[in-house]
Amino acid sequence: MSRKQRRMWLVVLAGLGLGTATALTLTAFQDNLVFFLAPSDIATKNPGPDRAFRLGGLVEAGSLQRRQTSDGRPEALFRVTDGPVTVPVSYVGVLPDLFREGQGVVTLGKLGADGQFRASEVLARHDETYMPPEVADALKRSGHWDPSKGAAPPAASWNTLTPGQPAAPERSGG
Repeated sequence: MSRKQRRMWLVVLAGLGLGTATALTLTAFQDNLVFFLAPSDIATKNPGPDRAFRLGGLVEAGSLQRRQTSDGRPEALFRVTDGPVTVPVSYVGVLPDLFREGQGVVTLGKLGADGQFRASEVLARHDETYMPPEVADALKRSGHWDPSKGAAPPAASWNTLTPGQPAAPERSGG
């Protein structure tokens, strides 16, 4: 075998090794990517049951039910909404202290074949004015909030809004 042929084989093997390493890396990244979806996005995109994603929106007022699993662990059942669409969520574990009905939430988990989102993690808002960026984007897309017309509507009104209509002004106490 000539020197040129050995060099050619070396380049081919190096390229094959680099291609394999790149493919393995991209496969690992794909498994770890977690997308954000609002309830309206779930209705239109219908993610697969094996795909983990973040679901964000408002915890619908009056939807929280607490109970215990057969092994004694706390379970919470609630609904997350972005106004037009609501998704039922179940979570086994202790909810964050800041978790409240009528407030923003982002959950991580998978959508079951029955349409129920099974959360493995629940993240609640940080303070009265905090809104996760993904939730703000979902409100804008659904027509519930136009940032050029003022602040976001209060979270308690999200499930009563009609897309395209502004939120009723907040009443100040006094």
